[in-house]
Amino acid sequence: MLVKIKNWERYGLKSWIEAAKRRLHHNVLAIALANKLARIAWAVLAKGRAFELTRTDDASVRPA
Repeated sequence: MLVKIKNWERYGLKSWIEAAKRRLHHNVLAIALANKLARIAWAVLAKGRAFELTRTDDASVRPA
């Protein structure tokens, strides 16, 4: 999944993955991405709303 980063661009995660890739081991990055996706899924289900993509700039990329 992490190899094809360009596929993540449509979900707004490309910049987050690229920034995390520079500072994390690839195994840790895989877990961080799974954690991020689980949190997104939980928020969508808990609020009972559809997923809304909000783009962020590279300056606001936070660690996992």
